[in-house]
Amino acid sequence: MTPDQLSAAIVAALQSLVDDSSLTLSDGVPASVRVERPKVKEHGDYATNVAMQLTKKAGRPPREIAELLADRLSVSDGIASAEVAGPGFLNIRVAAGAQGDVARHVLEAGESYGHAAESTGRRINLEFISANPTGPLHLGHTRWAAVGDALSRVLRAAGNEVTNEFYINDRGSQMDKFGASLRARALGHEPPEDGYHGAYVADLAAQVVTAHPGILELPEDEQLLAFREEGYAMQLAEQRSELEEFRTVFDVWFSERSLHESDAVEHGMKRLREQGRLFESDGATWMRTTDFGDDKDRVLVRSNGELTYFASDTAYYVNKRERGFDQCLYLLGADHHGYVGRLSAMAACVGDTPGEQIEILIGQLVKILSNGQELKLSKRAGTIVSLRELIDLIGVDALRYTLIRYPADSPLTLDVAEMTRKSNDNPVYYVQYAHARLASIVRNAADLGLVFDLERFDPSQLSTEREGDLLRSLAEFPRVVAQAAELREPHRIARYLEDTASAFHKFYDTCRVLPQGDEEISDVHRARLVLVAATRQVVANGLTMLGVSAPDRM
Repeated sequence: MTPDQLSAAIVAALQSLVDDSSLTLSDGVPASVRVERPKVKEHGDYATNVAMQLTKKAGRPPREIAELLADRLSVSDGIASAEVAGPGFLNIRVAAGAQGDVARHVLEAGESYGHAAESTGRRINLEFISANPTGPLHLGHTRWAAVGDALSRVLRAAGNEVTNEFYINDRGSQMDKFGASLRARALGHEPPEDGYHGAYVADLAAQVVTAHPGILELPEDEQLLAFREEGYAMQLAEQRSELEEFRTVFDVWFSERSLHESDAVEHGMKRLREQGRLFESDGATWMRTTDFGDDKDRVLVRSNGELTYFASDTAYYVNKRERGFDQCLYLLGADHHGYVGRLSAMAACVGDTPGEQIEILIGQLVKILSNGQELKLSKRAGTIVSLRELIDLIGVDALRYTLIRYPADSPLTLDVAEMTRKSNDNPVYYVQYAHARLASIVRNAADLGLVFDLERFDPSQLSTEREGDLLRSLAEFPRVVAQAAELREPHRIARYLEDTASAFHKFYDTCRVLPQGDEEISDVHRARLVLVAATRQVVANGLTMLGVSAPDRM
């Protein structure tokens, strides 16, 4: 019995109490009831404080309500006992057969277990990398590539339609400096002091010349333009390739230039004027963001006619909303903390409600140590450590899992040796090893002629404490996914997997799955093999949500 099934049973019991006039609720029976695993195992399998929540609506003491519920639940299918504790808590024990049936439910659902049964109908735009196409992606981008992609997978599992969007900062003076730096390297010169340095610039310049042998024969202005545009295309292609190798795929690559080459910026300004949120002062055009809590009003057009970055940000938000997205999620770095207030105020100026149509998450910095020293310098990229180097040094699985398993708003200091260590002290290895061990048990069972068979599965055979612990852990997975989506915290999936792997190892240490010697295959063996197969499915589903592989052998 899953928590959702138990919640439904409690709701049904409440409804029956109302129907026979044993209980009166002023605004009817709740649609669902919160049940939790108690901190003290001896208190039961699950607990709920619903009686305490309903006391005002029922006009009766919570303990009386709890006692009515306990009597009604005690005769419900799948419930072994229901006991009242304290001022009105209800401790519930699930019958072995009903608890064991969780394994059947997992295997019948397969890869969809943990996913919402129905769509929310919500379309979410998730922007989690905004980068210049002028150099390699760095460690900060890497954290968001992992966390943002995992969040999108979790949001989809929770029933949302999600579009991953990469915002290309391909407009502004940095692009011209990039072109000048490439041209300088192609001519054997040093890049401008305020240009781009690092070995990648020389490598990229050589690639441009190879692809366009006559480029250095063009007039200087045309050379600068050609190096800028060809280098841009090549660097963006490299970013896309590295992200795909990192298992982070974007549905939309949105160019900042396109906002200005179309009428998107003018259209956004029109929307703001219609809302009465623009005003002129000192020859500049301002947005009244202080109307919605910003610390100052924001300039959109300077007195010299030049558009600000905030004009692009505003036009981009309007563009997203008009593409039909119900909610725009922004995942921004630690240095963008000031954007929370201004972006929220901007959305309000457009006519939206911050926290509903727009949500901004701020991530913190990551440091990676190698041999006790922080990785700061890169032979290829100069002053940054690139995604490519991190993949080569740590590996996709270890890097993704480690970056995801911590709350994104917490600063991180990680050690290369710890992330790559092949031991149970390394969380990613611990979880992946659990999956490999589960797969090995299934293979070994097949060699003995024991194949999990749901038609012959007797869930009541799974009655030991360790089996119950593992089954309850599997039953929690859908709720963990739903909470991770609601709270925007994919790290909850990783921590859940570690707890489930621990529950599995404890189960395996005390409950023999496979027959030994001439021992005949029994219903207990069959039931435990079903539990093993179900656990393997849940671990695989969780790792998939993190974009981490689930190896069958290690």
